[in-house]
Amino acid sequence: MIERTHLAIVQQVDQLGTLTQAADALFLTQSALSHAMKKLETQLGVKVWKKEGRTLRLTQAGQSILSLANRVLPQIEHTEQLMSQFSQGQRGTLRIGMECHPCYQWLLKVVSPYLNQWPNVDVDVKQEFQFGGMGALINYDIDALVTPDPLYKRGLVYTPVFDYELVLVVNKSHALAGEKYIKPQQLSDEVLITYPVEIDRLDIFSQFLMPAQCSPRKHKTIETTDIILQMVASNRGVAAMPRWLAEQYEDTLPIASVKLGKQGIDKQIFIGIREAEISIDYVESFLEIAKRPHIDI
Repeated sequence: MIERTHLAIVQQVDQLGTLTQAADALFLTQSALSHAMKKLETQLGVKVWKKEGRTLRLTQAGQSILSLANRVLPQIEHTEQLMSQFSQGQRGTLRIGMECHPCYQWLLKVVSPYLNQWPNVDVDVKQEFQFGGMGALINYDIDALVTPDPLYKRGLVYTPVFDYELVLVVNKSHALAGEKYIKPQQLSDEVLITYPVEIDRLDIFSQFLMPAQCSPRKHKTIETTDIILQMVASNRGVAAMPRWLAEQYEDTLPIASVKLGKQGIDKQIFIGIREAEISIDYVESFLEIAKRPHIDI
């Protein structure tokens, strides 16, 4: 029977390469580790790894156990952490991943009343999941994902929390600044600056340029909102941003916002939660506060 100890051993050997290092990491003796794995190999009738010099390499069977370990161990650790917090009178920690960098100001307006309502719940924001947070949500690295582009997968639930309009941001002196709205063909001579996200997840491409079979003269990627808008203010490119964000910078930077297409591009921000946890009271409360009409940018 595969036990948690076996999963931890296989995971550590894969990461560290030797039984000695794995034993040290797990606070086990090397002989105890070897005995546990030999017993498992006997029970399963397969070899979990093979030696290559002083290094251990997982067999195909070992890779299957490693895959199980990588799925199951984070869930066990997450649940144990919750149980520990419950036993200490705490309700838990809500770990929020961000795929919407401009949404931090909105998030602050959600977190403030949330912390007042739930004094025994901590909030942690994971910035490293700014792009590609679905995997982090599935793997229990975060508990909630703020994203404008939900990727639906079994076991995840996305709740829309607020609407916004995507606009083109240009320098005030730019020829496009005076337009009522932008046509896709008008970006063919422009340098388009975006966040480093896959093109098919960038609305300026998927909802505006690609349907018209158009592309910008050059596409540049920059990670931070401030630098993107500084580049636009210096007339070194144009960018697609939420209107509410661009308007916040218009008082300090020489930039202007122009509608994308005659009908504009309307978007929503979603919060993704694991389906099994959406009924947890402090998680449910976070979603309710985030959806309140007065929580606005």
